[in-house]
Amino acid sequence: MTMPLSAHPYLPNSVPEVRQQMLDTIGVPDIEALYATIPAHLRLTKDLRLPEALTSEAHLVSHMRRVLAQNVPAMPATSFLGYGCYQHFVPATCGEINGRAEFLTAYAGESTEDHGKWQALFEYTSMMAELLEMDVVSIPTYDGYQAAATALRMGLRLTGRSEVIVTTAMPAAKLAKIRTYLPDETTVHLVDIDEGLGRLTAESVTRLISDCTAAVLIETPNVLGVVEEAGSEIAEAAHAHGAIVVVATDPVSLGYLAPPASWGADIVCGDIQSLGIGMHYGGGNGGFIAAHDEPEFVFEFASRLFGLSPTVEPGEIGFTDVAYERTSLARREEGNEWVGTAASLWAITAGVYLALMGSEGMRDLGLTVAGLTRYAKDQIAALPGFTVPHLDAANWREFTVQHATLNASELRARMLDAGFHAGVDLGRFFAERGDQLLLSVTEQHTQADIDALVRELGALV
Repeated sequence: MTMPLSAHPYLPNSVPEVRQQMLDTIGVPDIEALYATIPAHLRLTKDLRLPEALTSEAHLVSHMRRVLAQNVPAMPATSFLGYGCYQHFVPATCGEINGRAEFLTAYAGESTEDHGKWQALFEYTSMMAELLEMDVVSIPTYDGYQAAATALRMGLRLTGRSEVIVTTAMPAAKLAKIRTYLPDETTVHLVDIDEGLGRLTAESVTRLISDCTAAVLIETPNVLGVVEEAGSEIAEAAHAHGAIVVVATDPVSLGYLAPPASWGADIVCGDIQSLGIGMHYGGGNGGFIAAHDEPEFVFEFASRLFGLSPTVEPGEIGFTDVAYERTSLARREEGNEWVGTAASLWAITAGVYLALMGSEGMRDLGLTVAGLTRYAKDQIAALPGFTVPHLDAANWREFTVQHATLNASELRARMLDAGFHAGVDLGRFFAERGDQLLLSVTEQHTQADIDALVRELGALV
């Protein structure tokens, strides 16, 4: 690897003479020596095939504008996309507050300068705890996928066991994340839904539970949008064997659905993208993990926790880290689990959203989405040539449709020609579901939007 002969306009310490001084200071002859421990077969030995460098910031801006102009906005009236990234409404106040200079960073900050941010994060965790009926909520991990994987690792540490049971009715990338993140010695038992019901049966899960089971992971609503109904039976069986019950959910659904903690969840996790964050081209994610205020659970959290503590001033309360010593920030490699840059800005955003909505607003949103989901299912099921699997099941926000002669890819392409993003082709992620299109409706859709979609679907025949 050769060192560039000129300074980079955006990178500090890139002046060749400065870099050489840095190498001399640490006693290293050249850049190559820093990579000596990496096996030769893993190292790139040729130059990257990069386009010609842009020569000015003005050219860079013009280039990025051309690239960004290729994006097509997902408008509520014509987009029924979901599968983990949802177009729930974002109040203007969310962007106004999270854009303030004292908040505009992903970091949670330190006690020397960020007391206001710590208070905002404490308020977020408090409102999330109320919504989830839990006591302890972490600041956000990278996303809900990371939260699910970390929650399972918490279960492994809590029980000292090495087997987990995981539903396959979740986004394919989430399952891949879990498999990648769990220790190599972990045995993952996968359990499929009953295709006729669209959800797990208690028997399919409980028959896999044993005294070797560390944790059971359920997702509800699942990847097909179906609400899992056997959770309490599964939780009872898991607890009888000393296992931890982990439930992945979307907190925005809990204005309508019973919180998993009410039917036996020990750890609840998920993504806060739906709480006033927006889609951001698929990048507006932050994962949460919640548990009851039991010391054995608290000390297995990997992320920072914020709470209240008396200060040196009589009667004064401050906002502080809780059990900071358990984190890798304090103990480095001896910490429970590695934790790096968080998504704290999204926590503040979600806190603003929850404060604006209140319990009544969340309840109204949940009921509205449930009603629109049922309406859309019934209308499409009445079309000739269309089938809505699990028509009688309880779905929230998402459901699947099938066509008698068109597969999901063809159906989506035809609808795109008509101006609609008519859902996600599940065949892209699950080979056996190539005939299923996953549609999503939110409170931003109206009955008229759904009627327009149904008319275009009907016109395909």
